[in-house]
Amino acid sequence: MLDNADQSDDSGCESESEADPWELPELQDNSPAWQTLTRCEKVKRVLLGWLLKAILLVCLLYLFICSLDFLSSSFRLLGGKAAGEIFSSNQLLQNPVAGLMIGVLATVLVQSSSTSTSIVVTMVASGLLPVRPAVPIIMGANIGTSVTNTIVSLAQSTDRDEFRRAFAGATVHDMFNWLSVLVFLPLEVACGYLYHLTKLIVDSGDWTRFEGGNKDLLKTLTKPFTELIIQLDKSVITAIATGDEVHANQSLVKEWCSYSEEMVVSNVTEINNATMVTITMAKEVLVKVPLERCTFLFNNTGLSDLCVGLLLLVVSLFILCTCLVLMVKILNSVFRGKMATIIKTTLNADFPGRLSWLTGYIAVMIGAGMTILVQSSSVFTSAMTPLVGVGVIKLERMYPLTLGSNIGTTTTGVLAAMAASGDKLPFALQIALCHLFFNISGILLFYPVPCMRVPIKLARIMGNTTAEYRWFAIFYLVVMFFCVPGCVFALSMAGVVPLMVAVALFLTTLLFVTILNLLQRKCCEKLPKFLRTWDFLPFEFLHSLDPLDRVLTKLFSIFSRCCCTRRKNRKNQIVLLGKVEELEKLGCDELKVIPDGMESGFCTQRPSVESTPFNSNYNSMIGINA
Repeated sequence: MLDNADQSDDSGCESESEADPWELPELQDNSPAWQTLTRCEKVKRVLLGWLLKAILLVCLLYLFICSLDFLSSSFRLLGGKAAGEIFSSNQLLQNPVAGLMIGVLATVLVQSSSTSTSIVVTMVASGLLPVRPAVPIIMGANIGTSVTNTIVSLAQSTDRDEFRRAFAGATVHDMFNWLSVLVFLPLEVACGYLYHLTKLIVDSGDWTRFEGGNKDLLKTLTKPFTELIIQLDKSVITAIATGDEVHANQSLVKEWCSYSEEMVVSNVTEINNATMVTITMAKEVLVKVPLERCTFLFNNTGLSDLCVGLLLLVVSLFILCTCLVLMVKILNSVFRGKMATIIKTTLNADFPGRLSWLTGYIAVMIGAGMTILVQSSSVFTSAMTPLVGVGVIKLERMYPLTLGSNIGTTTTGVLAAMAASGDKLPFALQIALCHLFFNISGILLFYPVPCMRVPIKLARIMGNTTAEYRWFAIFYLVVMFFCVPGCVFALSMAGVVPLMVAVALFLTTLLFVTILNLLQRKCCEKLPKFLRTWDFLPFEFLHSLDPLDRVLTKLFSIFSRCCCTRRKNRKNQIVLLGKVEELEKLGCDELKVIPDGMESGFCTQRPSVESTPFNSNYNSMIGINA
């Protein structure tokens, strides 16, 4: 419906266009051949062309990963407490659709599925949230984590074909997550498939001997730099989510970095469950006493979390965009000629003969391994997105890497669950395993059979649409990650009936559009004439983005005209130098006196017919202010 890449014939049916925009570009190497270079030129090419570019690429990748950490921190400062408060509304969490949208919104707000998943695991471990209502929240967190690489793809919007591939490479993650939710959320609500499977696994083994907690791998390299800029106390968000009112007004910016634990006597009030009598007694309580203040850029600035978050957001986006633009330029300069052919062939090649079917599964394992290494699916998929854009990795290869990344990111929740102790461990581990098996189930459904790889086809539609209407990328981000979850969340607060009616209407419309699109592509000529295209709909905006494109184009043109008129006028101005008395007679647009004691000045004048005689008499004084 949105895919305008194909041409229509006279019968109204679509015919495939000859040029395939998804073919990887062949970048020609225009530099002199190696054999024709002198010894000095060869050394220069090796040092500057290869070694220096490799070092720059590694440095830019390091800054890029750090900028993603800053971006995540800025979103936590801006929306972390709101995310914690969303999790604390236990009544809404019992609604599976509301729970799903809460998971999406919370993950978008904190820019980390690891954080939102860890919060859910903590709530389950502490008994605040049962396992079964927590499953839809985990599904929503899976969707929300894909917003980062979608934002990253916007950096390649200057080149239409690069943007097509980059946006498709980013949204293939979204499409897989949404399709998995559409299939497995109703199944989970109906029969508790994930709940019963994971309960069986947890009950069948002794998990107390395993040790969990946070395992820093890539963060060991990035922490020394990121902690010089900002340090956050993530426990504040978890405390708000678990109903701890003490932390509600506490800043997320960490103040103390070193504590000592001391036992102090404190009055503790308890309720006897048998007699329901309140008893207050003196008990020894373990208290953390702060010893050493943290030292980083945003410490003790006197700014609120909102101000620090906004500043950090601007800085992180600037670093991210700069690194991406420079990385793309370096990659474009490196991947040319024979080297480009070798690298692209190696990355996109299949195993020979009958083993070719194993290639995708090896890619899934590589994606999972790399994500476990960097401890973030957002970092891995965001690093892959520019490579898809420049044409190094095909969309078909990006897909299994993304699926593996989805599995790799579940290790964070499993490790957080392993950190629980005693009778809390089985429940925490069960919800972490729900996350793992949800992703495995999605892979088993949407990968092994080639015709079921629907996310790739949907990602191509997104890429083609964005290549034609570049504003669609922003529209997609706002609608899919903010408007839709927000509207569904609002409907869930109105009650179950309005929510179910809205969901039923949406699913019915989606099913009708999908079936008719398939019929138009596969057996168009057998359809009635009015169903061969979407022109039968009463309004153009129901089947085309052209009306919205025209409106936005007009708005952009008006805005650019207002902003550029002043600049254009200044560019076309003529600047004249002379005596102030003579310049005053000419009716200058602007006259500036030079403090040199000679009563001279500058006259600024827009070129016109009347000014021509004057210009001819004072040629030596005329300059164009370009």
